[in-house]
Amino acid sequence: MASSSQKGVVITIPVLVLSVSAAAIFLFFLLSSLSSSPCTCPPSTPDSTFTTTAAVVTGGKVVEEVVDRRISVSRDDIEWVKDQIRANGLHMQDNVLRKGINPRTRAQQLEDLNNFKGISHYEGSEANNHTALPCPGELLVEEHHSNYGEPWAGGRDVFEFLAESSRLTANSRVLEIGCGTLRVGLHFIRYLKPKHFHCLERDELSLMAAFRYELPSQGLLHKRPLIVRGEDMDFAKFGSDVMYDLIYASAVFLHMPDKLVWVGLERLVSRLKPYDGRIFVSHNIKFCSRLGGDECTKRLGSLGLEYLGKHTHDSLLFNHYEIWFEFRRSKA
Repeated sequence: MASSSQKGVVITIPVLVLSVSAAAIFLFFLLSSLSSSPCTCPPSTPDSTFTTTAAVVTGGKVVEEVVDRRISVSRDDIEWVKDQIRANGLHMQDNVLRKGINPRTRAQQLEDLNNFKGISHYEGSEANNHTALPCPGELLVEEHHSNYGEPWAGGRDVFEFLAESSRLTANSRVLEIGCGTLRVGLHFIRYLKPKHFHCLERDELSLMAAFRYELPSQGLLHKRPLIVRGEDMDFAKFGSDVMYDLIYASAVFLHMPDKLVWVGLERLVSRLKPYDGRIFVSHNIKFCSRLGGDECTKRLGSLGLEYLGKHTHDSLLFNHYEIWFEFRRSKA
């Protein structure tokens, strides 16, 4: 025991043992966290949420607020809507025209719009004075929603998979190669901050549908997405200093010559955030597999890209899944 004349701190054996144990436990967890590779996977539970910022319109102005929100629906959400259907005794009926104000099929609506411009409309000198964004009848009846070979609702499925797989926040930046009429893009535009969604699209009719119908009808004009017409994988118009968190191509590389796909990848590598950024390609990667496994890996490596694996994602609403291939930039 220390004498009373000595100055210092007396540490008893039990306290010393507890201190050493606590330090050992802390060191164990610290080493475990450092040795494990950083996880960029989707949340492990379907009920996880993201803390992020959202742009909302208040008093005619766009402001940002911090919100906790999930991207995909939870099990509780699905059970809730099923309960509502059961509680109301609802059953799917044949979708036939019902009594209402001039019920019409899409084809009949289009015919009426082309011939009569609707039920009530301005004529003569006033015909062009009241419609801010005149829209073709084909877009007003949403014929472009059938251009993709599967339900329009599939766009939400793609968004949920990509956004959660790449752990997007509202502040992330996203580039879509071939956004068409924004079947998927609408969901990204709504979720992201203004000007954070970019797209390169070749088809003029699809772009007209996006600008003349989808963005105005969804109230998303204030998000100012940068959508550029082009088909040569030229990304110069998107600016040289933009770094993307996510770049994706949904059923687009299938229709491009392999050489052009590789040109695009070479130009995009420097625009993808190192390590954390992701490139996703749907359906297949024949531009790569046709080279052979070793040669494909070698060529990706020369660009600074790394193949991370193949994924499937189920649809929420119809019996369907999509295949996605994931890449990341492996060099800073």
